[in-house]
Amino acid sequence: MDSFISVEELHVDLLHEIGNRLATADGFHDVLTRVVDFASALVKCDSCLIYVLEGEELVLRASKNPHPDVVDRLKLRVGQGITGWVAEHQEPVAVSEKAALDPRFQFFHELPEDSYEAFLSVPLMCRGRVVGVINLQHRQPHNYRRREIRLISTVGFLVGAEIEMARLEDANSNLSEQLQTRKVVERAKGILQRELGLSEEHAYLALQRQSRQKRKPMKEIAEAIVLSDEVKGNSRTPGPS
Repeated sequence: MDSFISVEELHVDLLHEIGNRLATADGFHDVLTRVVDFASALVKCDSCLIYVLEGEELVLRASKNPHPDVVDRLKLRVGQGITGWVAEHQEPVAVSEKAALDPRFQFFHELPEDSYEAFLSVPLMCRGRVVGVINLQHRQPHNYRRREIRLISTVGFLVGAEIEMARLEDANSNLSEQLQTRKVVERAKGILQRELGLSEEHAYLALQRQSRQKRKPMKEIAEAIVLSDEVKGNSRTPGPS
């Protein structure tokens, strides 16, 4: 009975800790960072990577080790490499040594972790479908015990829905930002056409040129033009007599 209680308590603690970490996360990448931290604490490892399924590709979105040049850029097709195989078959893969010799392995020169010996790859699931893959790696050979595989698989099932929700919220936020940028750029183009007698195409090119020269986002340039026009408009408006 005592052993049963201890196992039950372990599961409750696991659920509670995951819930706490995700509840305090702010945004898509923060959620992924919390998952990386938690998985790395559960199974001590030298590397932890999270790939998120976006359309038909798995995109590297989080890493225990800093990889600013490849995070958000490195992409895999479903079925490509061990990671893609896991996404395609929805099954974990554990390789205790010489992972690079596995016929499914895909080598990436950008990731020094690809030279590590041991490799554990587990699907992240949401409502019966894959939303991503989490990879743990060890520099030296490491025999992944059944308990470790089950722990990370459990994390994969528990956080899959949260990751998918955060991804969708991030996508919606990006779409909203794009729409806001388009609106202010259209207003700025109209002002340039009116004030300088430019065509729509030349007004847009003028915004592009200013953006490059000042090394600022086009939205920021457009907002400055709109603000300047509004200030001019206010100054032209006669005050109360």
